[in-house]
Amino acid sequence: MAQAQHPLTLYTFAMSHYSEKIRWTLDSSDIPYREVCLSPAFHIAPALRMGGRGQTTLPILQTDQIAIQDSPRILAWLQEHRAPLPVMPEPLSQAMREVEQRFDAIGKDVARYLYAHSFGTADAHIVKLWTDHASPWQAAIIRTTYPLMRWVFKQKLHIHPARVALAEDRIRLAMDWLDREIADGRQHLVGDRLTVADITAAALLAPLACPRQHPVYGDEAYREGMRQAVAPWRERPAMAWVRQMYDLHRGRMKGGVF
Repeated sequence: MAQAQHPLTLYTFAMSHYSEKIRWTLDSSDIPYREVCLSPAFHIAPALRMGGRGQTTLPILQTDQIAIQDSPRILAWLQEHRAPLPVMPEPLSQAMREVEQRFDAIGKDVARYLYAHSFGTADAHIVKLWTDHASPWQAAIIRTTYPLMRWVFKQKLHIHPARVALAEDRIRLAMDWLDREIADGRQHLVGDRLTVADITAAALLAPLACPRQHPVYGDEAYREGMRQAVAPWRERPAMAWVRQMYDLHRGRMKGGVF
């Protein structure tokens, strides 16, 4: 009853794979929430205010009493305050956490790799993604200042050849690990049912796997814009596994803005 009276609010980016990780966790746990999708640059002030940690990262989960910033801290809060959750069975906590940490660690690498391969070649699509949930005046500012915003993103994500090459190596190592884990035909990484281990791995790799269920990564314009970037990974067993996880467990997104 308390959840119905005080629904959670999840602040996200539409493109954020970390946001998808929490959105999927909430949906799979049948926890009601309202999603507010923010636009780049215009998220900074709300994130600083709500997070209270000097950080501008999303997602942020707002309760009636507290705001929790960053996906690992959100999962910890959910396990403490909303347990038991079907995707966070208590006996598997340590094993799930290890997989979560492994794939959280490449989240920025995935973003760095994709932006490096799309800035300058898919700018029109990036502008669309950045303005889809913006107000008219925010959208106008983003379109006008996009060259500057692109430069800022490049600096913030350290998009230069050496770091992009390192990102690619780190992504490859994570996929190598996943390929080995699923080589015996198993569906789930920890235990015999969907857990946050599977959700984290699938969500963090989804921008490369382009599952059809995701409103951004599965969109034809995104697939076309990222076609060359994702081509080296497309036939990996890890990518087939991500798409299978979406086919089996994601379905239609229930709680968000999409």
